[in-house]
Amino acid sequence: MPMSFEHFFFHLSLLFVALSANFFSALAGGGAGLIQLPALILLGLPFHTALATHKIASVALGIGASYRYLHAYPLNSRLVALIIFCGLPGVFLGAHFVLLVPAQLLNLILGVFTILLGIYSSSNKDLGAISSVRRLNLIELALGGIVLFFIGFLNGSISSGSGLFVTIWLVFWFGLDYSLAVAYTLIFVGLAWNSLGALVVGMDINVSLIWLPTLLIGSLIGGYLGSHVAILRGSQAVKKAFEILALGVGISLLFKAYPF
Repeated sequence: MPMSFEHFFFHLSLLFVALSANFFSALAGGGAGLIQLPALILLGLPFHTALATHKIASVALGIGASYRYLHAYPLNSRLVALIIFCGLPGVFLGAHFVLLVPAQLLNLILGVFTILLGIYSSSNKDLGAISSVRRLNLIELALGGIVLFFIGFLNGSISSGSGLFVTIWLVFWFGLDYSLAVAYTLIFVGLAWNSLGALVVGMDINVSLIWLPTLLIGSLIGGYLGSHVAILRGSQAVKKAFEILALGVGISLLFKAYPF
């Protein structure tokens, strides 16, 4: 059957939402759920269906961003291994125990910390301006991995903000500049972590198969375009985008904790 004007306009709106959310997420290193998840709920999906659909669509963000970033930056194999092997167990546990975590308290704490991240970054003008990768000893690497495990748990259990935590941790602890940190976040969080989270959540919760193709297309294109702009504009522009999105995500999480 031919698509009606109403259906065409609806999917066009859905495509715009996905493009916008994933463009800014690829530019700043996280936060697609700030725009995309609430939009899916407002457009009529129940919360859990919207969450599962969003998580699956976010994998396309990782694919689009990875394609662009892998052609632009060399990657450190030790850091790659740390993000994968420390983060994925956290994602798996977070996705399984999402219903056991008090959502209101979690959103409140994460909202406050995310706002503080944005303020901290904006008050440190030289933070992440240049890449000076630190040579960490075994204890420092272990601590870095433990934090990545915890962020992975958050990634599996919430829909917004975890990518921003990975980005700032890679800048602060490992010495990456913002552009390179976002590249690692989009490739390994956007693709590897989100794929596992989507698989676990999708097995337990129904997904909107009618909405998903449009979201996948928008996420793929948005991820690629956001990454392309981030590479062209450099770390200072990415840093500013990170700070703006961190404040937006933090305020959004506070509203989730205590809606007015």
